Amino acid sequence: MFPHHREREQPIFSTRAHVFQIDPATKRNWIPASKHAVAVSFFFDSNRNVYRIISVGGTKAIINCIVTPSMTFTKTSQKFGQWADSRANTVYGLGFATEQQLHQFSEKFKEVKDAARLAREKSQDKELANTALSIAAPQDLSDDLQSPPVMCVNGPEDKLFRSQSADITLSSEKERIKKMLSEGSICEMNLEAELFTLQDSNSKLVAALHEANANVEQWKKQLLAYQEETERLREQVADLEAHGGHGPSDLLKDELTQSLEELEALLKAKDEEIHILQSKKSDYHELERDRDQAIHRLRECEMRNSDLERRIQNTEQNLSNSLEDRDRLDTELQRAIEILDIKIFDLNDLRQSLVKLMDK
Repeated sequence: MFPHHREREQPIFSTRAHVFQIDPATKRNWIPASKHAVAVSFFFDSNRNVYRIISVGGTKAIINCIVTPSMTFTKTSQKFGQWADSRANTVYGLGFATEQQLHQFSEKFKEVKDAARLAREKSQDKELANTALSIAAPQDLSDDLQSPPVMCVNGPEDKLFRSQSADITLSSEKERIKKMLSEGSICEMNLEAELFTLQDSNSKLVAALHEANANVEQWKKQLLAYQEETERLREQVADLEAHGGHGPSDLLKDELTQSLEELEALLKAKDEEIHILQSKKSDYHELERDRDQAIHRLRECEMRNSDLERRIQNTEQNLSNSLEDRDRLDTELQRAIEILDIKIFDLNDLRQSLVKLMDK
C-alpha cells in the first residue's frame, strides 16, 4: 500500500529529524523510532486530496500520518515538537538539530492543516451538492469522529535530550573557532588596507619624485644657462671697464648689477627647492621601510590563518569523534535504563511477594 501511494503523491516539504513515538504502555516515556536523523516529508495526494507526513527508516515506514484539521503540532522545547495521530493511536515526537528547523516544520504543519481543512470543506460541499449519490464520508473525517481524545505529552527532553549540555559545549566550541577565524580575517583585512594605503602613498610619492627629478634637471639647465649668462655679462663688464673711455654709462652698470642680483636670488631659491626635494627622498625611504614591515606582518597573519585552519580541521575531527562517542553513550545509557527498569520491576514484584509473606 505504501509504495502505491508514493507513486501518486508529490513531496511539498522535507526536513531531517530524530523520530520518537509515545510508549503505549506508560503514555509518558518516548521510544526512539530511528537511530539517526531521518527525512520527514509532507506529501500531497492529488487523487484523494489528502496530505500526509511520511518518514522512512531503512525499508520501514516509521511515520505514515494523514494530516487532519483537528491535529495540532506543539513545541515542547526549543528543538522538540509533537502531535497526536488518532488513526495510529499514538503521539509522534520530532527532535531537530536547530530551532530554525523546528520553526519551519511548525509553519509548514499549520499550512498543511489549513489546506486539509479547506479540502475537507470542499469535499463536504460536494457531498451536499450530490446528495442523490451515495458517497462514503472521507476516511480521515470518520477516523476523527471515532478517535479517542488527543493525548497531551510534556516532551522527552528530560530523558531523551539529556545530551543537550554536550550540544551546548560543541556549539560554544564552534562559536569560539568562528571568533578566532573572524579575528584572523579582520587582522588580515586591516593589514591589507594598511598595505594598500602605503602602496597608494608610495605611488603618489614616486610620481612626485619623478616630476621633481624632471624639474630638477630642467632647473639645472636653467641654472647653467643663467651662470653662462652671468659669466658673459661679467666678461662684458670687465671689457667695458678695461676700455675706460669707451665704457658704458652708469645706468648700464646699474642694470647689469640688478640683473646679477636677480640671477643670484633665483639661484638661491632653486637651491632651497633642491634641498627640500632631497629631504623628501628620506621620507620616501621611510615609506618603503613601513611597506616592508606591513608585508612582513601580512605574511605572519597568513601563517596564523593557515595555523588556524589546521586547528579548525583538528577541532572538527574532535567534534566528529565527540558526536560519535555521544551517540554511543546515548545508546548505552538507553540500554542501561531499560535494564534498570526491568530490575526495578523485578524488585517491585519481590517486595509485593515479601509483603504477602509477612501478612500470612
